[in-house]
Amino acid sequence: MLYRQKKDTYIRNYDGIGYITSTGIFNDRCTNESGTVFLCALSRKPQTLDELVDKIMPQFVDVDRETIKADATEFYDTLVADGFIIKGETEEELNAKDSGFTYNAIQPKTIREDFTPTIQRADSDTQEFLEKHFKDKPHLTSFQIELTSRCNERCVHCYIPHDLKLYDITEDLYYSVLEQLSKMGVLSVTLSGGECMCHPKFKEFLRAAKNYDFYVNILSNLTLLDDEIIAIMKEGNVSSVQTSLYSMIPEHHDAITTVKGSFYKTRNNILKLIENDLPIHVSCPTMKGNKDDYGDVVKWCHEHKIRAQTDYIMMAEFNHETSNLANRLSVEECGKVISDIIADDEDYKKAILAPDFVQRCSENQFNPERRLCGVGVSSCCMVANGNVYPCAGWQEMVLGNLKEDTLENIWNNSEKINWLRSLKFKDLGGGECCKCDRAAFCAPCMVRNANESPTGNPLEINRHFCAVAAKNKEIVLKYRESLLKEKK
Repeated sequence: MLYRQKKDTYIRNYDGIGYITSTGIFNDRCTNESGTVFLCALSRKPQTLDELVDKIMPQFVDVDRETIKADATEFYDTLVADGFIIKGETEEELNAKDSGFTYNAIQPKTIREDFTPTIQRADSDTQEFLEKHFKDKPHLTSFQIELTSRCNERCVHCYIPHDLKLYDITEDLYYSVLEQLSKMGVLSVTLSGGECMCHPKFKEFLRAAKNYDFYVNILSNLTLLDDEIIAIMKEGNVSSVQTSLYSMIPEHHDAITTVKGSFYKTRNNILKLIENDLPIHVSCPTMKGNKDDYGDVVKWCHEHKIRAQTDYIMMAEFNHETSNLANRLSVEECGKVISDIIADDEDYKKAILAPDFVQRCSENQFNPERRLCGVGVSSCCMVANGNVYPCAGWQEMVLGNLKEDTLENIWNNSEKINWLRSLKFKDLGGGECCKCDRAAFCAPCMVRNANESPTGNPLEINRHFCAVAAKNKEIVLKYRESLLKEKK
């Protein structure tokens, strides 16, 4: 019997914790130290059970071969049953079973994990486990590479100043970064921009990223997608493509991108990706120009079995210019979006009706000693000029430059990243957030604070988001009351 990783499955060893994830079934698993040995013996090459046992045996002392073989059989057959690996008598049988992601077998969900009404896939228990595991020993697992700051659209809400969209990453820097990421055991690499497909070497860069067996994500407006890029994505088994669709009304979408005809290019290329069974995720940021349109976008996405997310949160440009915020929804307009989301989400309604909902809301306060943010725990980003920064949008917080230093040294020793890791909720606004009764409806964010602060202070409370949290709480509790009355 032969065993093999599926083509859409990825395996990593995180300091003795084994991790396996599948883009085809949107699931993952962690293993203990012993399980990690069994897990990491697997590869994309077919192996017999005896070959796997030969790899495993040297890692254990005073354990006989038959015991290890029995444990291996149970371990691998469990992974087969859960859809992470495949087994068969021949390589041809393995290939026939390795179907990968298909829209014919997936139905996206909108699951609520907290009281903030956004439409999203819930983080799994596995991810929570990893975050706790990395809390005291940060391990870089995902990295975003801006291939170019240039973009062929000029979206009215963009947090990157348009006059700074000028640069392409050099080939030497890009390939150096891939090599460093591989040596650090990074799992996920996101290729972004600007518009990443504006880079003249995008196709070559995409092929190279997959050669390192990274879980590759692409952030793109898709207007430059062509058949050759689709073929490379399929050949390399790209894990995820994310794009923004602002409205199903072409004029509204184009008014946001400020490029006539962009709606049809993006929508039609989304459909091409679906035809080719490439996983696509659509974001629909909600702003004044499409405040009544996001529902139709989400409905269209679900009809096509596409994961969809809407977001009414907009941040200022990273250089503290706030002109883009003229497009941000007012608190009252955010309230309407919140109400619409609740009305359309049956899972959230059930959560709201739970007998202990109000009590849990009132008890849900920010622990002063809790880490303020997950920044620098498992992910960070870079821009085309080599600057490394903590997370998408916070490009002013430069942790180091990859033309001058190694990523490993920046990740481990940057003064700024270690300062960010040390911050706790008691540091935010002098501890004010720890006394707030809206914690269950709020998600403080340092980058939003910093970008909108005239001084770039990430610990300065952003009052707009406080007001949105208050509106969120008011609407949710009133909605609960109305639902309870209907049941009487």
